[in-house]
Amino acid sequence: MGEFTAHRVRFFDYMPSAIRTMRFNAGTERLALARADGAVEIFNFSDHYHQEKIIPGQDGRTVEALCWVGQRLFGAGLNGEITEYDLENLRPKYTVEAYGGPIWTITSNTQGTLLAVGCEDGTVKMFEILEDRIQFKTNLDRQKGRIICLSWHPSGTLIAAGMMDMIRIFDAETGHATQRMLVERGCGASKSREVVVWSVIFLSDHTIVSGDSAGKVQIWDGVTGTLIRTHLVTKWDVLELSVSQDESSLVAGTSEGTVVQFQFLSSTVNQQDREWIRTRTFKNHTHDVRALAHTETAVVSGGMDTQLVVHPLLDKVEKNTQASAQRKIAFPHKSLVCCAKKAALLLFQFPDHLELWRLGESEGHGKPGDFLPVKRKPEKLIHLKRKGDDHICSSALSPCGGWLAYSTVSSVRLYAIQYNNISITKVSKLPKDLRSAQQLCFSSDSSKLFASHHSSVSVVSLSQQECKHLHTLKPSKSASRQPVHLLCTSEDGRWLAAANTHCEIHVYDLQKLKLHCTVPVYSSCPTAIGIHPTTSNLVVVHADQQIFEFSLLRKEYTDWSRKLQRQGLHHLWLERDTPVTHVTFSPKNPAHIFLHDMFMFCIIDQSLPLPEEKTLLYNQMTLRSLPEKERSRHSHAFKICKNFKHLLCVSLLDDHSLVVVERPLLDIMAKLPAPVRQKKFAT
Repeated sequence: MGEFTAHRVRFFDYMPSAIRTMRFNAGTERLALARADGAVEIFNFSDHYHQEKIIPGQDGRTVEALCWVGQRLFGAGLNGEITEYDLENLRPKYTVEAYGGPIWTITSNTQGTLLAVGCEDGTVKMFEILEDRIQFKTNLDRQKGRIICLSWHPSGTLIAAGMMDMIRIFDAETGHATQRMLVERGCGASKSREVVVWSVIFLSDHTIVSGDSAGKVQIWDGVTGTLIRTHLVTKWDVLELSVSQDESSLVAGTSEGTVVQFQFLSSTVNQQDREWIRTRTFKNHTHDVRALAHTETAVVSGGMDTQLVVHPLLDKVEKNTQASAQRKIAFPHKSLVCCAKKAALLLFQFPDHLELWRLGESEGHGKPGDFLPVKRKPEKLIHLKRKGDDHICSSALSPCGGWLAYSTVSSVRLYAIQYNNISITKVSKLPKDLRSAQQLCFSSDSSKLFASHHSSVSVVSLSQQECKHLHTLKPSKSASRQPVHLLCTSEDGRWLAAANTHCEIHVYDLQKLKLHCTVPVYSSCPTAIGIHPTTSNLVVVHADQQIFEFSLLRKEYTDWSRKLQRQGLHHLWLERDTPVTHVTFSPKNPAHIFLHDMFMFCIIDQSLPLPEEKTLLYNQMTLRSLPEKERSRHSHAFKICKNFKHLLCVSLLDDHSLVVVERPLLDIMAKLPAPVRQKKFAT
């Protein structure tokens, strides 16, 4: 692989927030997920579970429930408001006050015409879904306790509500309660202890399934209001239920970290009557499973341990294939680390602040694999708290280390930095065109700031005297309106590439300030892009792990790229389940392309032959053990190192040393007893 002096950075203690709720849209194969900090994430399950979009959170805005209506996404939380999200601008589109106190649940009828929310004051409030907004319609009969969960009957005429100690069925047209079903407290439970019905599901045959704090999954007859069967699945809480689209399977998430599957089966071979039978238990989490989604082929779960787990159902997929492999989706899918390669500085992005660090220095030289003594330790220079309530969605540090910028959904802030004497000065007057941005990027000479908003990119010139808006780069009129999620510039300052979530990549000529070309659209979304400093070739890695090299000068794929596609990538490369998040290059060796995902760092040497299907792909340890004369016979273009956990950034400094940023193996959950029961009702 070659030897580099490497700064191995392990003090970026980034930790994702707990998963609170999720909803799967079978029509678009998108999963919407909300975290404890109020952030909402969209995953494209048809494109290798790619994290397609992130809507940043906001202080004081929690999301307890999500609901898809067609391609529109609604959320509600303890602030008592209903929010529709703008999935193009990646921000809340509008909010509507429900006037019922905290909202615990939100759901829509299958017709997509009505939203129902369950409130703290005991009301179920109905809202009519209009073309561009929602409008209050009516209240259902008010109950004494809070409404914790709701489920519509597929006909849209009835709705079931879970409460303390009971389940109510309402007529959606009249608003009156038609059935009351009391939930048992469980064997040995105190009579004074209330049972919380955390989740209900109303099936098309009028069966109601409930999960409660006594650890029970109960099957009810929704017509007569009688209990059919009780399954005791845990000593603690059943927190969430989810059912498959054909209603033949349902899963229950518990506060023990388990997911229990039930299937609608005949208990004997000759028996025609079917019933709900417990069939499997999955143990993929360490703590409470707060969120579930049952897709056609898998169970998706998340909770307090922050992990999103996709567990395939082996009776629905072909065994020993990529589809049958369990996935624990690693975070983040976007870079939260920025490196100023000329100044040896690192910028770390958190939701509420930024940290600027100066790398340490070593003395002496050593053999490959040696740890060099540290002459100067890494130093935290600046801790910058964001302004306002909106969480940081993007940040950037200029290559020279003299400029720092961050954006929220409502503003962009720019700072001039003196890192030798450690001073930071806010640039007070920014161009009006720089009101908000989804992605930020500096030019290689630190003279320009690029900020994407919607599908366009603003170009701002930087100087100590003023910041001036030069131009707004726009794609062709036929291009998608989806947001830009990747930006990169060339070393010579001529090219800017912008990739959006509709799989389009637009390349702009910064000398002429206009669109240069559009890369042929590939079916999978780009996860990392980079422009080669000497050849001006654009290297793109997609969510399905495919790699393309596109010549910006000739506006066509390179010969190496065509050869790679003809031969095909190694099957072990394609079977990786974590996306490549960064592409960079070595000015010292133009044939080298550096890229990495969460667990592997790879140098692609374009001067070497591509690996054959039967070749050992991960062969670096093998090569080290061979005599130097034999290495060339066994080597190939993909030089891979896998000795990493939670790799967040690999960058090459101007002195040709590598910066390797890893997340420390922190376990904030280890401080909590397992299982942890949710204090959902605490103020």
